[in-house]
Amino acid sequence: MPQDLAPSGRKVFIKTYGCQMNVYDSERMSDVLTPMGFSETQTAEDADLVILNTCHIREKAAEKVYSELGRLRVLKEERAAKGLKTMIGVAGCVAQAEGEEIIRRAPVVDMVFGPQAYHRLPEFMAEAQRGTRGQVETDFPVEDKFDALPAAERKKTLARGRAAFLTVQEGCDKFCTFCVVPYTRGAEFSRPVQRIEAEARRLAEAGVREITLLGQNVNAFHGQGPDGADWPLGKLIRHLAKIDGIERIRYTTSHPRDMDAALIEAHGEVPELMPYLHLPVQSGSDRILEAMNRQHTAESYLRLIERIRAARPGIALSSDFIVGFPGETEADFEATLDLVREVNYAQAYSFKYSPRPGTPAAGEEEQLPEEVKSERLQRLQALLNEQQLVFNASCEGRIMKVLLDRRGRRQGQLVGRSPYLQSVVVSAPESVFGAIVPVKVLRGGANSLDGELVETAAAAE
Repeated sequence: MPQDLAPSGRKVFIKTYGCQMNVYDSERMSDVLTPMGFSETQTAEDADLVILNTCHIREKAAEKVYSELGRLRVLKEERAAKGLKTMIGVAGCVAQAEGEEIIRRAPVVDMVFGPQAYHRLPEFMAEAQRGTRGQVETDFPVEDKFDALPAAERKKTLARGRAAFLTVQEGCDKFCTFCVVPYTRGAEFSRPVQRIEAEARRLAEAGVREITLLGQNVNAFHGQGPDGADWPLGKLIRHLAKIDGIERIRYTTSHPRDMDAALIEAHGEVPELMPYLHLPVQSGSDRILEAMNRQHTAESYLRLIERIRAARPGIALSSDFIVGFPGETEADFEATLDLVREVNYAQAYSFKYSPRPGTPAAGEEEQLPEEVKSERLQRLQALLNEQQLVFNASCEGRIMKVLLDRRGRRQGQLVGRSPYLQSVVVSAPESVFGAIVPVKVLRGGANSLDGELVETAAAAE
């Protein structure tokens, strides 16, 4: 018989799918498990606990999870033969959407819990260890899960790097017809400013220099401020920018409808707010935008871009696009290409539409053939890639401050992020790892920049 898990020295492997919010959630799950004696491992083979933190946004997301669970079933049996007990959990948005179906299709799973319940992970594990099969928790609890989460240990935060995610908002009330987020993450919820500030201060004290504020619809943030009033995102950013040690602030993902004047002004007036904005538009066709329930038009989006660029000249823009949405005509797609040409993006993400069960768009009759979607995606990506290359090349010769937070493939090579979120590769001593240093850009490639350290930061952006 396999032995029970030891009270200490246990290992957890968390596989994270999808968005930055899942990365943040995985880190917080690890923090929840630390007091229980768990440390992270990079392989499932070494783990006493395996958690799949899932995402329901991408194509065939659920099937990829079931495929992974098939491999984990074999692994669990192999470890059991050695007298080792393995617990398996499925978390995140697929867990929220599939619930009991996961237990039915994959009885190897010990517990299933949605993104609003992972603070109760010790409770679920205790139930599973008592022999209660297939713990499932996919309700949206009344209590704030953030109140129950422990602070990350300083050494653990430092090990994660000098850039960190910080969730300030969850859920979405927009109900775009292609999106499952309102059903898997629930209604919009904003954390109180004081709790966000406390977490940001802990990050800064642990050596973090750049924070990215996260939310499914982050610029819909309306958390209660210390004055008792609801604060918008722009005011929160100004507040966090005053924290000693926090030198850079970013936020994602935003919605055009919630890009208010205060946030636009912050882009022009807060130097800690980086000159990069991810603002998804999804389509350039008003007819398709209406079918998506995006609540904006191509024209209103373009005018918004004008206001943002007036406030922060030189800001780099990124976006999301869906091609092949039900009923999309060639004229609709051409309107998207026209919008891309007018905005001129520094970076963008583009995907073929794929139906998500339970969403309104999944039931539309005018589903496009796969070959049409693939051909349009190829054309769109060719244009976006061309724009990204031009933007990267335009950085050649410039000196900019780069946060060197990763080690490169070669000896003596460090990799960082520019103010515009580009990867920058430099030859640099280990002593500058984790620092923000001036770098002269020598070459702008398709996906990264090559640079060299410079002596003075005086001319750096």
